[in-house]
Amino acid sequence: MYTDKIWDFLTEIQVQLKKEKLSEADCFVPGLSIKSGTILVDSDKLKYVGDLLHEAGHLAVVSSEERKCLNGTDIEHRPQKDGEEIASLLWSYLAAKHLDVPMSVVFHNHGYRGESKWLIEMFESENYIGAPLLEWMGIIDWNQMSNKPIVRNWLRA
Repeated sequence: MYTDKIWDFLTEIQVQLKKEKLSEADCFVPGLSIKSGTILVDSDKLKYVGDLLHEAGHLAVVSSEERKCLNGTDIEHRPQKDGEEIASLLWSYLAAKHLDVPMSVVFHNHGYRGESKWLIEMFESENYIGAPLLEWMGIIDWNQMSNKPIVRNWLRA
């Protein structure tokens, strides 16, 4: 139901996507892989469409120079992976809000090391973990009046 909406949004913000048949070994989560900064999507194997939005968040928070070189599980082996994970969580939340996609679609119960409910509670209570990183990356501005993040650029330069 949300697949087309997410796909169209990611295409619009210039996240590179490609539909492709993938083997189980190619996928770091069911139905998804990354090759040269492009998210490869096997629609038949994709179990949770929210994973597409979250993995796009990982690419979005990486510099444009590095983004085009990422493959497979490279994200897991980057020295700054912990910070990028936190930033991609908030990015995913902001993108889901922008698209009016339920948080349970993105932060589903089969991921996030059992912390999906906690993540939803944090973001919905306006505890924007990752905001300083996204601001430093030039992705958001902090609105002092509303005390909320405002997306400036969906992709890090």
